[in-house]
Amino acid sequence: MQRAALFGGGGGDAQMAAGDLGELLVPYMPTIRVPKSGDRVYKTECAFSYDSPDSEGGLYVCMNTFLGFGREHIERHYRKTGQCVYLHLKRHVREKVPGASGGALPKRRNAKLFLDLETNSDLNGDDFEYEDEAKLVLFPDHYEISLPNIEELPALVTIACDALLSAKSPYRKQEPDSWEEELQASKHAKTLVQLDNGVRIPPSGWKCSKCDLRENLWLNLTDGSVLCGKWFFDGSGGNGHAVEHYKETGYPLAVKLGTITPDGADVYSFDEEEPVLDPHIAKHLAHFGIDMLQMQVTENGLRDNDIKPRVSEWEVIQESGVKLKPMYGPGYTGMKNLGNSCYLNAVMQIIFSIPEFQRAYVGNLPRIYDYSPLDPTQDFNTQMAKLGHGLLSGQYSKPPMKSELIEQVMKEEHKPQHNGISPRMFKAFISKGHPEFSSNRQQDAQEFFLHLINLVERNPVGSENPSDVFRFLVEERTQCCQSRKVRYTERVDYIMQLPVAMEAATNKDELIAYELKRREAEAARRAPPELVRAKIPFSACLQAFSEPNNVEDFWSSALQAKSAGVKTSRFASFPEYLVVQIKKFTFGLDWIPKKLDVSVDMPDFLDINHLRATGLQPGEEELPDIAPPIIIPDDPKDRTMNHFMESLDIDESSVMQLAEMGFPLEACRKAVYYTGNLGAEVAFNWIIAHMEEPDFAEPLVVPAFGGATSSGAAGLGAVGLDNQPPEEMVAIIISMGFQRNLAIQALKATNNNLERALEWIFSRPELEEESEPALDVMDLENHANANILAETGSEGPRIKDGPGRYELFGFISHMGTSTMSGHYVCHLKKEGRWVIYNDLRVCASERPPKDQGYIYFYHRIPS
Repeated sequence: MQRAALFGGGGGDAQMAAGDLGELLVPYMPTIRVPKSGDRVYKTECAFSYDSPDSEGGLYVCMNTFLGFGREHIERHYRKTGQCVYLHLKRHVREKVPGASGGALPKRRNAKLFLDLETNSDLNGDDFEYEDEAKLVLFPDHYEISLPNIEELPALVTIACDALLSAKSPYRKQEPDSWEEELQASKHAKTLVQLDNGVRIPPSGWKCSKCDLRENLWLNLTDGSVLCGKWFFDGSGGNGHAVEHYKETGYPLAVKLGTITPDGADVYSFDEEEPVLDPHIAKHLAHFGIDMLQMQVTENGLRDNDIKPRVSEWEVIQESGVKLKPMYGPGYTGMKNLGNSCYLNAVMQIIFSIPEFQRAYVGNLPRIYDYSPLDPTQDFNTQMAKLGHGLLSGQYSKPPMKSELIEQVMKEEHKPQHNGISPRMFKAFISKGHPEFSSNRQQDAQEFFLHLINLVERNPVGSENPSDVFRFLVEERTQCCQSRKVRYTERVDYIMQLPVAMEAATNKDELIAYELKRREAEAARRAPPELVRAKIPFSACLQAFSEPNNVEDFWSSALQAKSAGVKTSRFASFPEYLVVQIKKFTFGLDWIPKKLDVSVDMPDFLDINHLRATGLQPGEEELPDIAPPIIIPDDPKDRTMNHFMESLDIDESSVMQLAEMGFPLEACRKAVYYTGNLGAEVAFNWIIAHMEEPDFAEPLVVPAFGGATSSGAAGLGAVGLDNQPPEEMVAIIISMGFQRNLAIQALKATNNNLERALEWIFSRPELEEESEPALDVMDLENHANANILAETGSEGPRIKDGPGRYELFGFISHMGTSTMSGHYVCHLKKEGRWVIYNDLRVCASERPPKDQGYIYFYHRIPS
């Protein structure tokens, strides 16, 4: 059949064409599916590249698997699967046709074809419009059937095309509609009474009027009271004073301070018990001296014009106020912020600047793609290769043409550019099953880095694992202060964590003067003085890292009793790439998380050879290898957390991570205790499962024993009389995606030791395949659990040891008061100059803020 026959002229030819179309599609009908509820339809992005309907070749969507493919990869899918019928989607960008009055005429054809496609905001300009086009394409001969063509197509094909074109985004589950779109106007907004009490709200320095909290503060729109909200599991927290005030006064509406912008604010109705819209918010705020048009969302509530130039960390880190030259080409591709995904963007830009990762994924791209599963969107190595190619190929980072540059200068506007990539598919896969990274909340870049390394470890590509370049061995020397005996152990780590030596600040007098001025301004309700940042020498942080630390609740095997102990850490090996984290995030005495706003003079060249481990020295005597006894109290009244803290090792770092998310402190300790110190993520799952229980925030009380070991003791490796695994521990392993029989088998094989049981499972992949575990959430994804004991495995961990001399090549910076908020950017040294990567914006850096970084990346200097 000739292709021209399919698209004949009118009359009888048209009828023949219609009959021919139906006959032509009959052999393919069994392969054409109608998308059902739960099917993911990828009609906006290629599975192997970042081609889309906006790309020159458009996008081909398989009518059977609903996967999308660009022109470069469609033949691969056809050869691999034999699928022949694809829906080709293409978006055309054209200049608008001028109207009689000189203005552009609005024009959009085929509007029903792409109801759920994202549109480039640039295309909504006055001079450009888009047209959408859809065709059925039959492979291998590339026959094309234009749509809509309802009379000529079989009913099943028409229904399938219509369902595919109107299908929702496959990422909708990860990105639920924001509640702002569904808000209703409050019934109190129009008639709200505001007291004429002379209250004026300052632009900063807010504090709850009933406690000392300075976050999650709400302004009552009736009397101007500033009060704290209640605690939530998403990280915001308070003591509930705003709700108490409503119960006492009946004043119904409050606005959250820090959310006020010219576009609106977050308003809550205590009476209606839900977020609401206040159509009169500008007038209500003006009553207390707040001008909405002058407000911007900032971490501390300051308006932009209240911040002195080059003082705010937001301006310093993003190099605001300096005209930066855009960079284009391979390695200079930006990444779209999907909504608090800047932590992912910053880490991935660093990762794919490292040659070992480039070779592993981009260098092996053809082989990875050829051996990818039928659904490449669910394969880690495919998605890593896709992201690496997108960042390094230069296909998505092209400078505007010379004529376009001249036009932009003349018109002072920008023609739509499709530079940069959207890591939507990558984020959806890499965060699947993770309670934090799968959300739209801001995350800690350090935790995401370790999560990524964990996934790289579990999904090897080629003979070498690229994550080997970060791995090093830490030697820990623990000494009993009374017997003077020592114990040497080794563990694996990926990050060198440096404490901030605040006591070594070189500008203490300036800091004291600034603090006095700040308190005076706060008391007088004035704007705070110009910020003075503590200047910390890097050498002091390095010294603090190398000094011995006290070991709390140290049990000496030499004395068979508790004693004072100290621990010293040294490098048993030096990695190829050294990652240094400045521990800026900490907790105050009131357990409120805070960030240390400091300046650390990080060196361009680093020599840590003096931190090389030496092992057991002559004259040192080792501690006996005896485990401490498990203490079980006789009096049930004493079975509280305070009592057990003397005999149980609660991982306080995991407790603090959970507390920073807003959970009650006792609940955090209880979660870490019941999950056997396996880290914050496993404890987080326990919290989510138990947070509705009435005793959720109560201190831990171990159940009565009745002759068997309690679940709490079992969590530490104790053995019950009948060796039956405690149900609490079985539930933890099941919650990680393993089947019940495998969980019980592993616990029995390891005497109910939860940590060893997980190692037992992971060391037997054949059992994992039989049980089909969902390995999306593992205990190794946080820093504490990344410290795997070096003894695991007969050959030991793979390391790349060498000299401890390094050169700085990149750093990630954080702006904001908490890892749960703010913004991340990264700087990379490429081709001899520094470059700033701020989501989609990639520019040559003029003043790289190396003293303001959060995570630094060094590479070894060849000897």
